[in-house]
Amino acid sequence: MLKRNHYRTIVISDLHLGTKNSRAKEVFRFLKTNTCDILILNGDIIDGWQLKKSGKWKKRHSRFLKSVINMSSTLNTRVIYIKGNHDDFLDHIVPFTFGNISILRDYIHLSGNKRYYITHGDIFDTITTNFRWLASLGDIGYTLLLWLNKVYNNQRLRKGLPYHSLSKIIKYKVKTAVSFISGFEKELVKIARIKKCDGVICGHIHTPAISKYDNITYMNSGDWVESLSALVEDYFGNWDIIYYSELMNDEKVAKINGQQNRKLHPVTTEPVQPEFLSGQEQPHLRPANVESEAPALSPGNKTPEFTPKKAKQVKSESIV
Repeated sequence: MLKRNHYRTIVISDLHLGTKNSRAKEVFRFLKTNTCDILILNGDIIDGWQLKKSGKWKKRHSRFLKSVINMSSTLNTRVIYIKGNHDDFLDHIVPFTFGNISILRDYIHLSGNKRYYITHGDIFDTITTNFRWLASLGDIGYTLLLWLNKVYNNQRLRKGLPYHSLSKIIKYKVKTAVSFISGFEKELVKIARIKKCDGVICGHIHTPAISKYDNITYMNSGDWVESLSALVEDYFGNWDIIYYSELMNDEKVAKINGQQNRKLHPVTTEPVQPEFLSGQEQPHLRPANVESEAPALSPGNKTPEFTPKKAKQVKSESIV
């Protein structure tokens, strides 16, 4: 079982519910064992683009949304849903708040004496903003790439070879080129500086990262399609990236250690028989032909010693 942890803040993004590649089961399990005071869903949680075309809504997708609502109601977790480009159908209702759940375009997160500007990141991506048709074409290509990656790794699995992310390598090269042309990360850092923030938190490019641009901290929560990653903040304002695969590895190690401990220290349920020495009387064993009777114990008394019961003398009378 995964280790339970509680954080001040958890940030996840790019779950893409409604697509075959969404890892809703894994993120559901992650949030079941990793709770927080503030949960930030940083865009592309629901993939409206794919749902309009060939996407299909599954029970596990609904289960994830129900778990988020349950966190807000039973654990009093504040949930902040930031709109992304794939869930742009939310444009018609933002900003919107009901109970502990808020749906916003962006958000400023306070952490001690620091301020972090939180946005999905698509608004500063010139390809997504100015060339919607090109972004849609790229989305189709990325979906195809994920399918090829699945086929490729199924072949490797049959040959006994480890998982190798073909799509991650290609995606990294493509996204790096897009980031270089549009100045994605630098533009986000500029906006954070304009808003007088100490850092920026985003998603969108499916690449988890924590880095520094001068005095501005850049953080990306990654995705739940391939990276299966999240940003977490403790109560001292420290941030870290958590990978679901690492949590699973820790669980496997714990199971293996538990099995080894059981092998080293087996539990014996059979009664232990005394070892008899041939030809020697065992002083601690009572002769079988002597009757004994244990007096009743009363509270506070010491355990009495057992003594053999004396045989009763029977008088014999002669019958005349």
